[in-house]
Amino acid sequence: MALVACGDKGSRHTDFINECDSYGVVVKRIGVGKSVYLMFSADSLFEGADTILNVLDKHKLKGSFFFTGNCLRMPEHRDVIKRVISGGHYVGGHSDKHILYADWDRMRTSLVSDDSLKQDLTANYAELAKIGIKKSDAPYFLPPYEWYNAQNVIAIREWGVVPVNFTPGTVTFDDYTTPDMANYKSSQELIDALMNYEQTRTLDGRIILIHPGTSPKRTDKLYYRLEEIINALKSKGYQFDKLK
Repeated sequence: MALVACGDKGSRHTDFINECDSYGVVVKRIGVGKSVYLMFSADSLFEGADTILNVLDKHKLKGSFFFTGNCLRMPEHRDVIKRVISGGHYVGGHSDKHILYADWDRMRTSLVSDDSLKQDLTANYAELAKIGIKKSDAPYFLPPYEWYNAQNVIAIREWGVVPVNFTPGTVTFDDYTTPDMANYKSSQELIDALMNYEQTRTLDGRIILIHPGTSPKRTDKLYYRLEEIINALKSKGYQFDKLK
């Protein structure tokens, strides 16, 4: 697989150009028209999977799912992961044990060596191989916690996959927050912020992340509002696609 460089056309399709953030991670696809990419990342929590898949099936849409090795090893998730695969959705890696690659500090100091990061990738993709997903089937990789630094990105690309992330500003990724957190945002606040983003900057080619598993302390699950989001964007002329 030829790796996708920032500003280059996709390796399998020629109707878009990948746009990257300042670290070199794909966060947008330019030139796709009114297309939106729905991304779902799962570690050990995956209780919203059936809800999400039911909505996607109802609307005949494909999403992009990223799994950690932790998730793939859990017997209780096997059937729903099989459903994701049989449904034709994109399936990719999200690290093996959901380790943090870079510190939360302003400098994003590396917390793993390049060798350790690549070992983590190797273990994650070994778990994907057990369910029939080869490395060539999963060219895009979502870094754990959606957090990284420039050196992490170089190591990921050296290992042979393309790092991808949600489009900054789309806000829905904050659906992991719980009421006891200072940065808590309700699902309505997240939806309002997403629609405001659409009005001011458009969602053409943007990647929207929703967590299919969140803390039990958060009862206001955003994935319960997925159909509402889809219908709102459909009414504005958007189509939905998976990464490929």
